[in-house]
This record gives sequence, C-alpha cells and structure tokens, in this order.
Amino acid sequence: MSPTPRIGILSALQAEQQLLLQKLFKPRPLQLHGQRSYHRGRLFGHDAVLVLSGIGKVAAATSATSLIAEFGCEVVLFTGTAGGLGEGVAIGDIVVAGELLQHDLDASPLFPRFEVPLSGRSRFAADPGWSARLQRGAEAAIDALLADEAGRGRLGALGIERPRVHRGLLLSGDRFVSGPQQAHELRALLPDALAVDMETAAVAQVCADYRVPFAAVRSVSDRADATAHIDFDRFTNQLARHYGAAVIGAALQHH
Repeated sequence: MSPTPRIGILSALQAEQQLLLQKLFKPRPLQLHGQRSYHRGRLFGHDAVLVLSGIGKVAAATSATSLIAEFGCEVVLFTGTAGGLGEGVAIGDIVVAGELLQHDLDASPLFPRFEVPLSGRSRFAADPGWSARLQRGAEAAIDALLADEAGRGRLGALGIERPRVHRGLLLSGDRFVSGPQQAHELRALLPDALAVDMETAAVAQVCADYRVPFAAVRSVSDRADATAHIDFDRFTNQLARHYGAAVIGAALQHH
C-alpha cells in the first residue's frame, strides 16, 4: 500500500455525505457505475472516492465492490448513523466499529447462526490502525464541539449533554430495528453489541474478501427501540453530518 492510499468513503444517506463532498478538492468529472454516482478528488491530502450507497446490505456491498474493483481504493471507510443498543450508548454518542456482524444472517442448521457460509466466521474485524484513527478523530470532534459555544448550543437543542465515544461490536441487517422487542432480542443474542445499522457489516465482508482495510464510524441517532425523542432529519443535519466530516477529516490527516 502506498504511503497515502486511495480512500473509498461510503455513506448511506445524502445528508451524511454532504459536508464531505463540499470538502472534496479538485473533483473530477462524476462517474456512474451500477446506478451509483462516484465523486473523486483530493480529501484532506488523500486521493479519495466518495459514493452514496443507499440503504441496505446489497446496495452497500455493490458500492464497496466498485470502490475496490473499479476505482482501486486501498482503504474503505463508512460514515453514517446507527441505533444504539449497548448499555450506556446514548443518542449523540459516536460508535467506532471494532468488529462487525450481520444479525439477520441465519443458514442454520447447515452453519451456525450469524456465520457467513463457507467463511468460518460471523465477526469481521475492522482494521485496528484505521479504527484507532477514527476513534481519535471522534474524540477530537466531540472535544471541539464542547469547546465551541455554537456546538454546545446544537447539542443542547437536541437534549444532549456530553457525548461519548465507544468502540466495539457493530451489527447490520436488512431490517430496521425500531421496536423494543427487536432491540431486546438482539441484546439477548449479542450482549456485547453497541449499535445497529443496515449496511456496515456487509461492507466489512466485501473488504475481507478483497483484503482491503476497512473501518467504520456511526453517530447514534436513536436507541433502536422506539424511544427516540429526536427527529432523525434534524439530528442528521444538526449533528451527524458535522461529526462525519470532522471524524473523517481528523482520521485522514493523522499519520
């Protein structure tokens, strides 16, 4: 891998990608592959390709495959939002993936529940070096927000006092987890899970197949159990998109 590898960055929703696109320097003409728009340019000193994957595991997996196979990305990062599951994981916190698992994958009795058939594993480890970068970037983003009067105002308007950074198991599945029963079931089956989304673990599997380093960061927008008191669009616009740009920027500028 080159000293400054080409970075592929995925987001599921437009609002999550918006500020990163604005920071893309000398963007090249837009390229289309498989109904996706790929934006390439310089981002915080790196050759980068940004893509809006859309929602769900298949959409994310095909987008990640194009980043690697079509654009030659040597590192893949995912930034977006997630529902909190773990104890102490609150709205406004940031989760950095340590491991990733597809909670809706079940090929039993042929294979153990959650195991990707013929792979011998259910959990895919995020790249430790890039995950550490994202964690440091997340901590710096929160510190900067708390040190800024406008930032504290945004947090206060959302009812958030002091966000925290967590690192550990992130779940993904093609099911929107929004009810207490679903959340309870996931906690019972996977008690170390911190948060849940609909894309990231599928991208981790693709990157493992291609032996490309992968890391992910997610802002916690709700508690994945219908107890959220914050409008999702408001949370994304006022906080999550700022988190994403700040965390990715700090990670890419760290050496």
